[in-house]
Amino acid sequence: MEHRTAPERAALLGEQVTDLAADIDSGRTDSAAAYKLVREADLLRLLVPRGAGGEGLSFLEYTLILELIGAADTPTALGLNMHYVAIGSLCESGDRPLTGAAHEFRSWVFDQVVHHGRMFASATSEAGSGAKLQRLSTTYRRCDGGYVLSGRKSFVSLAGVADYLIVAARNADDDAEREISHFVVAGDDPGVRIEGVWPGNAMAGTSTASMVLDDVRVQRARLMMNVEGMSLFKLVQEPHWMTSGYTGAYLGLAAAVHGLIIESVARDPRRSTDPVVRHEIGRLNAEVRAVRALVHAAAGAVGEQRGTVETAEAVHAAKYKVGELLADLVSAAVRICGTAALSRGRPLERRLREAAYCRVMPAKPDECLEYLGKAAIGLDMHDVRNFDW
Repeated sequence: MEHRTAPERAALLGEQVTDLAADIDSGRTDSAAAYKLVREADLLRLLVPRGAGGEGLSFLEYTLILELIGAADTPTALGLNMHYVAIGSLCESGDRPLTGAAHEFRSWVFDQVVHHGRMFASATSEAGSGAKLQRLSTTYRRCDGGYVLSGRKSFVSLAGVADYLIVAARNADDDAEREISHFVVAGDDPGVRIEGVWPGNAMAGTSTASMVLDDVRVQRARLMMNVEGMSLFKLVQEPHWMTSGYTGAYLGLAAAVHGLIIESVARDPRRSTDPVVRHEIGRLNAEVRAVRALVHAAAGAVGEQRGTVETAEAVHAAKYKVGELLADLVSAAVRICGTAALSRGRPLERRLREAAYCRVMPAKPDECLEYLGKAAIGLDMHDVRNFDW
C-alpha cells in the first residue's frame, strides 16, 4: 500500500472493517482481526515525523483519518486513536532536538513503530477515578536500575492486541501525589496480566479489558522521555490527547448515523414527502455541518497554537458538542426511523449503541463545561490546581 496516500489507505480499511463490524460486535469474530488490517494498512506511523520514517501528518489531517474510519467502524477508529494517545505527544516533540536518554527513548519508540510495526496503547484509567491522573492508585517505586509498578488498570483499550502499554503511575513516595510518570510496559512482561474483558453492550471492537501490574519491573530506559513527574504538567499544558482523538472518531460516527437516517427516510415515500420529517432532516444536516466545522477548527488549532488555553477551550468545546450531537441523532433516529433504529442486527441499531459511549470518553460533558467555565471567568488553566485531571 506504499503508493496509496493515508486517506486512501484509511478508506480501504473502512471498507474492510465494515464487513467485520457486525461479527465483532456479536462476538463471532475476534477484534484482533480488525487490528491486523490496521497494521496491514500501515496506519501506525501517521504522526511520526518524516525524518524518523513516519508520515508527519498534522493533527487536523489525523482527525480527518479518524473521522473517515469512525464513519465505517467507530471501535476500530477508537482503537487506532489509543495507539496515538500513547505516542502522540512524543510525535509532536519531533521538531525539538533531544539529547541523551530522552533522545534514545524517542528514537526507540519511533523505531518500534516504523520498522517493526509495533502498536502502543494507553493504560491510564482506573475504577472509581477514570483517566484522572491526580486520582491514580497505581504506584511506582524506584529500584536498582529502574522502577517497580503495582496496581490495577480498568478500561484498557487494545488489551491483548497492543505490543506495548504506556502505564500512568504516581510516585509511591510522593506525599503530594502530583508526581505522575508514564512507563512503557510490554504485554508479556513478568507480572503483567490482562483479565476481565469488559462486558459492554457495544464497542467490543476496542478490545477493552482490565490490566493487573503485580510488581512489574521496568528499566530506567522505559521511563517516558527519561523524566519523572512531568505527566500531569504536560497534560495541563496540552490536554488535547486526552480529548481530541475521541472527537474525530465520534464525529465519523455522527456522520454515519446521520447518513443511515437519511437512507431510511429516502426508502419510504410517505416519510420522504412529509414536511415535518424534511424539516427535521434539514435541522440535523445543519447541526452535523456546524459540529464538523467546530471539530476541524479545534484540530487545526492544535497544529497551529498547541499549548494555548484558547486551543484547549476549542478542544473541550468540540468534544462537548460532538456528544450533544450524537445524543440528538440517537433521539431523532428513534423518532424518525422507528423500529429500524431498534431492531437488533441492523447497522443503525448497532451505531446507536455505540453513540452512547461518546459521553463517557474523556473529557465527559461536565468536565468539558467545567473547563470552559473556568477559562471564561479568567482562572489560570495552566495552573494544575485549577485543572481537575
